[in-house]
Amino acid sequence: MILKPGTTWDDAYSRCLQAAPEAFHDDRPLNRWDNVWRRDGIAGTARSPVDGTPIAAPPRVDRATAAAAVRAATEAHTAWGRVSLEQRVRKVRAALDEFRAHRDLLALLLVWEIGKPWRLACADVDRCIDGVAWYADEIPAMLHGRTPLPGPVSNIASWNYPMSVIMHALLVQALAGNAVIAKAPTDGGVACLTLATALAARHGLPITLLSGGGADLSEALVTAPEIGCVSFVGGRTAGGRVAAGLVDSGTRHILEQEGLNCWGVWQFSRWDLLQGLVRKSFEYGKQRCTAYPRYVVQRALFPDFLATYLPAVRSVRFGHPLAVERPGDDLPDLDYGPLITPAKAAELARTIEDAVDRGGIPIHRGTLDTGHFLDGQDTGAYLAPAAILAPPPSSPLFHAEPFGPVDTIVLVDTEAELLAAMNASNGALVASLACDDEETGRKLGAELRAFKVGINRPRSRGDRDEVFGGIGASWRGAFVGGSLLVQAVTQGPPGERLDGNYHPAR
Repeated sequence: MILKPGTTWDDAYSRCLQAAPEAFHDDRPLNRWDNVWRRDGIAGTARSPVDGTPIAAPPRVDRATAAAAVRAATEAHTAWGRVSLEQRVRKVRAALDEFRAHRDLLALLLVWEIGKPWRLACADVDRCIDGVAWYADEIPAMLHGRTPLPGPVSNIASWNYPMSVIMHALLVQALAGNAVIAKAPTDGGVACLTLATALAARHGLPITLLSGGGADLSEALVTAPEIGCVSFVGGRTAGGRVAAGLVDSGTRHILEQEGLNCWGVWQFSRWDLLQGLVRKSFEYGKQRCTAYPRYVVQRALFPDFLATYLPAVRSVRFGHPLAVERPGDDLPDLDYGPLITPAKAAELARTIEDAVDRGGIPIHRGTLDTGHFLDGQDTGAYLAPAAILAPPPSSPLFHAEPFGPVDTIVLVDTEAELLAAMNASNGALVASLACDDEETGRKLGAELRAFKVGINRPRSRGDRDEVFGGIGASWRGAFVGGSLLVQAVTQGPPGERLDGNYHPAR
């Protein structure tokens, strides 16, 4: 195996320097605030999860710099609010044209920085472009009778979707008349997000981009009185800290947090349908908020389930996303690459071992020997697929999302047990039921603590005309999707009550 020519990190970074020299220096991407790209902050070191290659590290700013950036963004917010909707749409469309022109570079950065296989990296960029283009068409009607928020929108999101989640949100918020602030993800994606910000900012979009630790930037990006709305995507621990900072503040917020998304199997016989869905569920190593890491299976159906599940999980392909046998070969069509860091892979491996030691039954344990790798490469961030039957209640695998290529399977005998097992995490974003009788499926689905429930199909986030949100501890604040996303970042008539898990004071 060799690295496909033209796809090295040095190739990608040199293309960044050519495409947006204002936003990159030789050794680091820059922060952007007050309409200026700045070489501020302390840059550390970073390595790609793909094979340990040294890559650009985010320059971490301090609290004082973040506070100054928020004040500057507040001034930009006032000025942007005077720009006509027609002009805003034109500027956003120009940014999307830039994204299309640099689509492959944005995708290559995602491969190196967060380990996405090429197909999924391209899909992340394309979903951002297509989703924002839809909003550019639809937003005039969505904004009828509405005005921008009193202050800029602050965005804090995890590393797994820099384009289709973070940049998508920034551009829709700007379309709605707001200046926007983004905290670059700490663990990966900073170069991709920096390039996209540069391509958008050259068309006058009011985007502030800062790198730094959550503790250092929280006071400025979450609790500062100038902030009009906080949009957060991440885990429950960090989300809980953000929510605590917003208590009694009246600040708009959209806090998307993890949940244990479950797939129930009850009175079901269409095993050919389920087999394809099992493999697809391993895309990107289940490192996404709408992954399904838990199967809750009717005990009487377990032999048939196992006969379907095991061939599917054994067919999952993982490895180095840029490794080919010959220079002219296409990039491999993998289900997933590395986890985000070697530390995460090691932690999850320990969690699996601990669950087995406590009584969990390992019905599948893949090995790295079956992976698609360069000879001698660093494989520290990789984890082969695993499946644990009956995870012990004392294990994190019993009640929490692993955020990696690990499934757990729980057997039940009654509908009550099925519902209890599928509701184990006090709220989830999605859930699905495999059930021959759709009426029974809908009846059971109504009892699930998940925002979206699929019958014989998976559910996903959805960025256009379908509402997205959560239940219980998986979500706090306004719901999004289509007009609700625009409503969440604009002001309507006095006394308006937003759809969501809260009703803000302003």
